[in-house]
Amino acid sequence: MVTLAHSAALSAAPTSRGATGTRLPALRHLGPNWYATVMGTAIVATAGAGLPLDVPGLRAGCAVVWALSAVLLAVVLVARAGHWLHHRDQARDHLLDPAVAPFYGCLAMALLAVGAATLAVGRDVLGEGAAVAVDAVLFGVGTLLGVAVAVTIPYLMVVRHRLEAADASPVWLLPLVTPMVSAAVGPALVPYLPAGQGREALLLGCYALFGLSMLATLTMLPLVFARLVVRGPLPLALTPVLFLVLGPLGQSTTAVNQVADVAPSALGAPYADALGAFAVVYGVPVMGFALLWLALSAALVVRAVRRGMRFTMTWWAFTFPVGTCVTGAEGLGRRTGLVALEWLAVTLFVLLVTAWAVAGWCTLRGLFGGRLLAAPAVPRPATARTG
Repeated sequence: MVTLAHSAALSAAPTSRGATGTRLPALRHLGPNWYATVMGTAIVATAGAGLPLDVPGLRAGCAVVWALSAVLLAVVLVARAGHWLHHRDQARDHLLDPAVAPFYGCLAMALLAVGAATLAVGRDVLGEGAAVAVDAVLFGVGTLLGVAVAVTIPYLMVVRHRLEAADASPVWLLPLVTPMVSAAVGPALVPYLPAGQGREALLLGCYALFGLSMLATLTMLPLVFARLVVRGPLPLALTPVLFLVLGPLGQSTTAVNQVADVAPSALGAPYADALGAFAVVYGVPVMGFALLWLALSAALVVRAVRRGMRFTMTWWAFTFPVGTCVTGAEGLGRRTGLVALEWLAVTLFVLLVTAWAVAGWCTLRGLFGGRLLAAPAVPRPATARTG
């Protein structure tokens, strides 16, 4: 794919004269995709806290994972700030690279994910007041950044990036799904606002973010599926990003259930009842499609592994999107009381923890080995051909 070849060429290009890339060289190739480690860790804590199980030590374990996600967020924020400070040429290239720019949505989602985990389990450590304050700040900043990214990246795709049908990738969904994360985590703050206009505004604002993200996603998904059917499987290293499609599916199911849970305290009848019914009417079929996509993606990943797929940072796509399906199944299970949905949530959570452990271990090995922060190899001329 020409986009991937272009991305690798940009990453491997030498620093231009006068650039600031001579300091902290280890940060030069640390892109916005590293926020996926924060997202994938925080969702483990949030999803674990919502499981319909009373397992000794589960909540304490989730609190430890939340603390790890908070530390990771701080580390990656500092590292990315160093990247922009000392490697501004590379940072600008990333923003104008169609293969990298969509990952800027991960920053907002990382803030939102850690904020949600703070309110879900971090309050056991910080206290409820501090947890609410932290979540409110991260939600506000993350939502503003998310909406900005949802507008800016598609704008760049239209006016600056040169894309073809063969370049269509699930990565394109990243900036569009960001407002959906706000829609899913924002309702948890509704009960902490005074009754009246404040609660109603936040609830309906989250519902508007749901619509913004879902309608935008529906325009992009056909391009992704058509690319797979017409052009065949993605390159081996990119195969894990197929799991990104689960993000808007699971997160939207989570969002409608979270909105419905708090609607009675913010809206009167008949709207609260309607939102409760919509959560089931919408969530069940979408979760069904999510399971279909999960099976298809898993089959393609198995195929890629058999053909020699090795670890890259794309493996973090196995974490956060699956985590959104866990929280979606948990919400449907609470609303319907269906035991099958509860067991689905537990099964998906086991898959999530397994994927998180494998991705985390491989990331640590890659960091200590120096491979993950090394400059990508310059592609051979043949890989840059378009036909």
